[in-house]
Amino acid sequence: MIAPLLSISNVGRASLDEIPVLDIEAFREVVLQYVEGGAALSALFGVPARRGIRLYAVLASRETGMLFVAASEEIVAEYPALTPDCEQAHLFEREIAEQWGVTPKGHPWLKPVRFQSRRGHGAAASSSQPVCGVIDYFAIEGEEIHEVAVGPVHAGIIEPGHFRFQCHGEIVHHLEISLGYQHRGVERAMEGGPGPRSIHYAETLAGDTTVGHASVYCRLLESLARCRVPARAHAIRCIALELERLANHVGDLGALAGDVGFLPTASYCGRIRGDLLNMTALLCGSRFGRGLVRPGGVEFELDVGIAADLLKRGESAFRDAENAVSLLWSTPSVMSRFEGTGPVTRDVALRIGLVGVAARACGVERDVRCDFPYSMYHFSHIPITTWRSGDVLARALVRWQEIERSWAFIREQVEAMPDGPVRAPVAALAPRSMVVALVEGWRGEICHVAITDDDGRFSTYKVIDPSFHNWAGLAMAMRDGQISDFPLCNKSFNLSYCGHDL
Repeated sequence: MIAPLLSISNVGRASLDEIPVLDIEAFREVVLQYVEGGAALSALFGVPARRGIRLYAVLASRETGMLFVAASEEIVAEYPALTPDCEQAHLFEREIAEQWGVTPKGHPWLKPVRFQSRRGHGAAASSSQPVCGVIDYFAIEGEEIHEVAVGPVHAGIIEPGHFRFQCHGEIVHHLEISLGYQHRGVERAMEGGPGPRSIHYAETLAGDTTVGHASVYCRLLESLARCRVPARAHAIRCIALELERLANHVGDLGALAGDVGFLPTASYCGRIRGDLLNMTALLCGSRFGRGLVRPGGVEFELDVGIAADLLKRGESAFRDAENAVSLLWSTPSVMSRFEGTGPVTRDVALRIGLVGVAARACGVERDVRCDFPYSMYHFSHIPITTWRSGDVLARALVRWQEIERSWAFIREQVEAMPDGPVRAPVAALAPRSMVVALVEGWRGEICHVAITDDDGRFSTYKVIDPSFHNWAGLAMAMRDGQISDFPLCNKSFNLSYCGHDL
């Protein structure tokens, strides 16, 4: 029998006293049963207790459209790991071990996640800061096996990450990804908030997902403050969120074309991405949406003139993108490089918990806008775009179909813009409460969790960027593939280093 868990809606608020506290065996069992029943593990993290930590799990059930929350009794030194029976937990448990010095016993490979100093009690808290990148890497032994190490410094202006390939000839048997070079300690900085800097921390969690992370943070804050955001502000937020999706998807399709040396689409999409970013600047003055989304609503109005200009620019950009991207599908040399490269099966995607484009390209119907609708997505349904082959081609096709559907959604919202104000006052936050907020960013599910103390301040703030779920997918995509396919596979996922490292 499954232990009863607290069920809440997306951005639902709950008192800490309502959350069931289970002994660790029951906690482990209930998480496993919910995952086996089709729920996804959206968050698993530790919260400091008197002598050790308490685990919290957030499980997202697409079937019911609800989130389920549970907490464990206090853990001091170790607990039976979930990872051997639930692969979705593997990175969460590595993070818990690194942050708190508590060992998930039975976890197969407790490598550092971000090379951060421990936050536990006693000796664990006083342990020295680990050196980023200094770990024992997995190695394959055998005749003619060789290792290729790439990064963390790369050619061009890109973020740092280390990739280590175990190869036999050109074939990759294992790819190990080591990140953490961008760790800034954002979660710890959010504690004690909200403060003047909190919204800026949210906006810069991942620079290409400014609107996505700012939207999650604000929705979470508004739930804790019992703030009713005006409908007009909701519409502007959703327009900005979909513009962010458009710009990044178009840019990615151009970058994929560039990776296979197909310059027409690469050149055009680079320019069109700029046009779409300028549409966001039309809304708020920032091409990345900085300063637009604020607690209680938005900072900028969308007047009639701006709305008309937005539609005119958008129609032009969409037509240009349609022409540029159609060249990809009609060029045999491009299709031969995309098709069958870097495949991930649906079974693997479900087992390791992929989200967003990476999951939908494997046939996994997972999209927060449909599964846990919020804001204007309650009223304007965007169909889930999926493909089944799970390869580079599938990830490209999903992006293009989402471009088509996102632009149709933007047109609908602009043409039916509600009247009224764009901002509402935000009161003090509810004390001793917990809120879970999900938003479908352009890469996939963004999850923020906040727990408040007796004074209504953040005692815990947890962020899970979609890249946290999806880096393992890139490693699986390279299994038994050629090492020369790595740049193309990497770009087809286009994951965030700093979004993972926080």
